[in-house]
Amino acid sequence: MRKRLTGVLAAVLMLGGAALADTEGAGTYEMLFRSGTLDEVPGSEMLVYAREVTNRANPQAAEAATGVVELTFTDEDPRRAVLRFVQGDRISAIGAFPAEVGNPVVMYFMETVVRDMAGTAGGSPFYIRNRLKDSLIRPAEVEAVEAAFGAGEVQAQALTLHPFAENPNRARMMGFAELTVTVTMSDEVPGWYHTLSAEVPDPAGGAPLYVSTLRLEAEQ
Repeated sequence: MRKRLTGVLAAVLMLGGAALADTEGAGTYEMLFRSGTLDEVPGSEMLVYAREVTNRANPQAAEAATGVVELTFTDEDPRRAVLRFVQGDRISAIGAFPAEVGNPVVMYFMETVVRDMAGTAGGSPFYIRNRLKDSLIRPAEVEAVEAAFGAGEVQAQALTLHPFAENPNRARMMGFAELTVTVTMSDEVPGWYHTLSAEVPDPAGGAPLYVSTLRLEAEQ
């Protein structure tokens, strides 16, 4: 995972009553990968994100992927943001990333969606990753929302991607052609990202085939 995330980071650096709106192509990327989102978070604090995954095709993998993602900082200058996954007594290092670039949880989340889709629907993770990258530089839907945080609510923006909406290989994606990725962001929460979610609906109208959610739970 750490090696794959390093590749995603390199790609990011190279790219350099609610109303609905659309971003321009560049605006989608700039909004999702906003720089400086960790600048105001004290180095002594930890951001805790709850990760929950359901996957009707692979419930065991979903259970193994459900836990907590912790973000802490190193003492070095410039500081680095350190991510790790915690599930009970099991702790797995994810990686350390330049904090000045922004909050790496968005890269981590996108990579987990790539991995989950490849593992469930088959196909090349490189192909899936590249199609997801393509969607980051296309116009996207943005909705003004209120999001629960702490004891109250914050004003936020929810941006939604449809990475495979017009993909010529939709019929071979085992439902993942309908994947939606929604990122809810707010200046009022530390680290910018309130919730990151991915969902594949059931074409028969039942429970979703796949849901992955990463939600900011606390600042400690």
